[in-house]
Amino acid sequence: MVAAAGAGAAVGGASWGLHERTSLGVTSVTLPVDGLPAAFKGFKIALLTDLHRSALVPADLIDSAVSDALAARPDLVVLGGDYVTNFDARFAGPAAEVLGRLTAPAGVIAVLGNHDDERVVPAALTAKGIKVLREQRMRIEMGGRAVDFVGIGYWTRGTARIGTLIDHEATPILVAHDPRRLTEAEALSIPLVLSGHTHGGQVVIPPFGPINRFRFPITQGTLRRGNTTLFVSRGVGTIYLPVRVNCPPEVAIITLA
Repeated sequence: MVAAAGAGAAVGGASWGLHERTSLGVTSVTLPVDGLPAAFKGFKIALLTDLHRSALVPADLIDSAVSDALAARPDLVVLGGDYVTNFDARFAGPAAEVLGRLTAPAGVIAVLGNHDDERVVPAALTAKGIKVLREQRMRIEMGGRAVDFVGIGYWTRGTARIGTLIDHEATPILVAHDPRRLTEAEALSIPLVLSGHTHGGQVVIPPFGPINRFRFPITQGTLRRGNTTLFVSRGVGTIYLPVRVNCPPEVAIITLA
């Protein structure tokens, strides 16, 4: 009886996990940014990350995420990396095709994740008008003041290396696939970091929490350390198994304050 009940619970959990992986939601959050120019108060960012277009992640899920982002009418769209899984170039074009619908007054910017190659994925995104930041910054000016969106790939790390990208004449916002770049951001007095990579854990088991909880400062949501705020999105897709448990996919709509 116990074994049968356990098997039933496992099957039920797997079934729910298959459903939850497509239960896309919108998370709206207001984040403090030290030194943010007054003209940027209320500036809205749509953050989509960890799309992982593959045989396990269908185009319609990504298309729904794009529609949710557009419905929020953001000032800027930020793509946080991992557009495919395991460098599978077959899905680079299809992923970019869906993301090509994105538009915003300040544009659409992207960084690369650890599942993205350095050639096919960025070329596919660029062909759709998406600006891929590879250790680069994009400056937005309003009201005589500026904010720099500084984009780095997964393999970019270290205070000295990231520090060369920072111009404190503008307020820097770091877009980094890996939330562990919070360490460098705090050291460099970067007031905001936008990240993904963790999938929120993808499988969250009460009372233990996410299975990857010890690897990252946080696996989802907001963390304040010193004068730096980190936001980590749960992302859209999945890897390894097409399952999410207590960790639904999301599009994050971020308002700067």
